[in-house]
Amino acid sequence: MLTSIVVSIVRACTRFAVLTLLVGFALAVAAGYYTARHFSINTDINTLISEKLDWRQRDQQFDRAFDRDSTILAVVEAPTPEQTVAAASALLGKLKSDTTHFMSMQPLGWGEFFDREGLLFLPTEEVREITGQFESAAPLVEIMAGDPSIRGLTGALETGLSGVKRGEVKLDSTARPFNMIAQTVEDVLNRGNANFSWRALTSDQPLTDSDKRAFIEFKPILDYNALEPGRAATDAIRTAAADLDFAGKYQARVRLTGPVPIANEEYSTVQEGAIINGIGTVIVVLVILWLALHSAKIILAVFVNLFIGLAITTAAGLALVGSLNILSVAFAVLFVGLGVDFGIQFSVRYRSERFKNNDLKQALAQAARRVAVPLSLAAMATAAGFLCFMPTDYRGISELGEIAGVGMLFAFLSSITVLPALLTLLNPPGEKEPVGYAFLAPVDHFLEKHRIPIVVGTLAVSVAGLPLLYQMRFDFNPMHLRNPNAESIATYLDLRKDPNTGASAINVLTRSDAEAQQIKAKLEKLPEVLRVMSLDGFVPEDQGPKLKLIAQAAKTLGPALNPDSVDPAPSDQENIDSLKSSVAALRRTAGDDKGPGAMACRRLADALEKLAAATEATRNKAQAIFVTPMNVVFNQLRSALQAQPVSLETLPQGLVREWKSKDGLMRVEALPRGDPNDNDNLRKFASAVLAAEPTAIGGPVSILKSGDTVVSAFVHAGIYALVVISLLLWITLRRITDVLMTLVPLLVAGAVTLEICVLIGLPLNFANIVALPLLLGVGVAFKIYYVTAWRSGRTNLLQTSLTRAIFFSAMTTATAFGSLWLSSHPGTSSMGKLLALSLLTTLAAVLLFQPALMGKPRDIRE
Repeated sequence: MLTSIVVSIVRACTRFAVLTLLVGFALAVAAGYYTARHFSINTDINTLISEKLDWRQRDQQFDRAFDRDSTILAVVEAPTPEQTVAAASALLGKLKSDTTHFMSMQPLGWGEFFDREGLLFLPTEEVREITGQFESAAPLVEIMAGDPSIRGLTGALETGLSGVKRGEVKLDSTARPFNMIAQTVEDVLNRGNANFSWRALTSDQPLTDSDKRAFIEFKPILDYNALEPGRAATDAIRTAAADLDFAGKYQARVRLTGPVPIANEEYSTVQEGAIINGIGTVIVVLVILWLALHSAKIILAVFVNLFIGLAITTAAGLALVGSLNILSVAFAVLFVGLGVDFGIQFSVRYRSERFKNNDLKQALAQAARRVAVPLSLAAMATAAGFLCFMPTDYRGISELGEIAGVGMLFAFLSSITVLPALLTLLNPPGEKEPVGYAFLAPVDHFLEKHRIPIVVGTLAVSVAGLPLLYQMRFDFNPMHLRNPNAESIATYLDLRKDPNTGASAINVLTRSDAEAQQIKAKLEKLPEVLRVMSLDGFVPEDQGPKLKLIAQAAKTLGPALNPDSVDPAPSDQENIDSLKSSVAALRRTAGDDKGPGAMACRRLADALEKLAAATEATRNKAQAIFVTPMNVVFNQLRSALQAQPVSLETLPQGLVREWKSKDGLMRVEALPRGDPNDNDNLRKFASAVLAAEPTAIGGPVSILKSGDTVVSAFVHAGIYALVVISLLLWITLRRITDVLMTLVPLLVAGAVTLEICVLIGLPLNFANIVALPLLLGVGVAFKIYYVTAWRSGRTNLLQTSLTRAIFFSAMTTATAFGSLWLSSHPGTSSMGKLLALSLLTTLAAVLLFQPALMGKPRDIRE
């Protein structure tokens, strides 16, 4: 009955070829119009998992409460902390009034509040030590604040040297600061520029990258009608930095990361090279089709048929799922691969029948009769395999399965309607010789003669490799699917190296202050947790004694920082004279001593002597290098000496919103101990926190749960697909042995594919795991063609037109996958790599293993 239906459809379409084509073109045009109006790609990998899962719902609750999905994090970096603060403050000041691109913006971990109250967050003893240093430094600060010039700096230097002379300061203790100052002056003299940090000068520890980094969080106004909704906002930040001359004035740079820039650059990366790869793919496919079909008219018919089906499938897919995701967009590759397969199968069979019968319509009808069962069964089995992924919680593959499953039906329908109509109208010339591979006769004979050793050997090798599957890794880190060279990803990966940035934090939500304290206490006991933070952590402990120490320091240092008058700027000659005076003082202090302090004194004296002999422009440059950061530090000191009592009620609203939502939802944040870039370490961290607080959410928890969800989805979908395909095959073939003839090579190809992945070190991930349903679809289709031919009594299958069709179909599919492999997007590239590998094993199983497994047909026919 199936054969008669397909033959009737083909006869009708060849009889009314013009009408069939008009209907096909009309549907394609309508589909193209719908696609143009509704096309969108969601590049957010967080949406690849179903929102119905409890942990995803908590994730979304967190994102809604704290609005984390629509933020831009600007990372300002400069050679010194002072330059960083100056650059970040300038950027924030310039963009503060920009209401066109931003809803709000705020500094994170710096700014007015932290400048003023920063000392209160230190231990009391450390505050005592620092305020004591403030009081000791007051005479030097007074000189420099009252005369911010080379004259004032050298005056402070000579005051310090007098302390050495009186024995108040050890000479060797000056070695480090004097060498730093000398190095800076030498850099100015030799290179024309230098960087100097007063904070580094006074710190007993080397500065870290985090000390030279400042964060600004922007809440942009997004344009959801654009393919990159946050592009205008990110461009505004970069333009502001350029206008402020970040590189020249501050020697600083700004890097953007966060959900909005990552989404923008993800789309750009996916798009990058797509046109060139697409053109290259089309050219290679055309060459392959020429080798397969040897007719420009048949190739044209296959291509037109393919694009009509693809246009209709794209529109249907958008209508079904709303917008494509970074996995479901691969449906186009799947459609090209399998759609071309259906077209090639029909066209090669038509060529074979045309050789036997030169009548065009009779050849088409006979081709339809021959391919009706295998093509229909392959389409149904492939569609069923894809559609079995719909019930899973892995939304990325679920939507891909939905679109690809429907697409297989469209590909099949167009291959028995539009394609025959096109061939009728184009009327390609008849065939002059049989279509097949006669030269493969020796291989056919070898497979028939040695079928038992081949079958047993193949199964033995496959089974022997099964223990390798215990070492199969699933890379559950979605960041490994993104382009590490993209600024947003490179910045994120850089920040993640520092656990204190919170890039790998886990959060627990609560509405109770008391419960927040309990959660915090429980998480702090975990060895996998480095630090736990909550809103009350921004209310310092032991404020009374600290405020007294700060007030006492303010009485001494305050007048020094705020002199009644500032000396007029010195002339260049006055600066020269002060430099010469300091040179003499340094040499007197060093004397004949050979210690490190004396050597540093002489080095600094030499540098200052050369500076005194240099040009006025060089001295002005040196003066700015020392005075500009000094003014930044002095402003910070003025703020720090004005510390006030801190309570939950006096915390800045921007800071409070980061930790407590408008409706009272609070978060407790845990940071991981150990390497945050280590997947195993993150997994242990997430597991430990979840064991203590099962409702925890955030990066590592989401990654862990996502991995479990994906693996579970593929296990369940794979089982569903095998069951459904097995039932479909049994209903059609009516023999258990024939069903096994189809499925066993498929299982062998799947096992060998995964075993090779282990051997070459290719882990499964959220993207390349799409190769498994494709392996199922392509594998079932190819194997059905052989089983149905074998059941019809055909022998020497490698020599037939069927093998030619399968081989060239696989070649076109491999070309489509190869274009993915060449993508600069790591996720897409890994997808293409595993797809190519799975196709290779599937083709080998079809051409070499399956003929040996089937043996001679039950009823051999001509």
